[in-house]
Amino acid sequence: MNNIRILNIADLEAVNEIYNQAVDLKFSTAHTEPLSTAERMDWFKEHNNTPFPVYVWEEDGIIAGWISFSPYRKGRKALQATAEISYYIHNEYHRRGIGSRLLDYAINKSPDLKFKTLLAILLDPNTASIALLEKFGFELWGNMPGIAEIDKKKYNHLYYGLHLI
Repeated sequence: MNNIRILNIADLEAVNEIYNQAVDLKFSTAHTEPLSTAERMDWFKEHNNTPFPVYVWEEDGIIAGWISFSPYRKGRKALQATAEISYYIHNEYHRRGIGSRLLDYAINKSPDLKFKTLLAILLDPNTASIALLEKFGFELWGNMPGIAEIDKKKYNHLYYGLHLI
């Protein structure tokens, strides 16, 4: 059975494994070292029972991917209707449409969460994510050239945005 549901604490190990796979790929996140279980627990506490949920894609009892909403510029009231989205898919589940289904779900859920704008912040070598965002109407709104450094090479940090209303 495939379904999207809210993250629960029992999912944290799988969610962290997926994220750390992205760290190992180098260009799917700006983290360069894997996150610990304690760091993931702090992240869970920041999202649990807040207006910024995390949803998981569960496939046959396995967490195959996830998508999260996070505050953009937390505490700044003028930006409260804007959320940053992040999504990650387990390496063994790439190219199965899970990212598309999660992103579609998040976009459709956004009005219920009072979000009017979504942002995705990523590194320019992440062409698969750029293609996914553009498929859903996101546009390049910002390019911060050469500010990310991975393996002694510089990369651009991109801001993609989507107005929902």
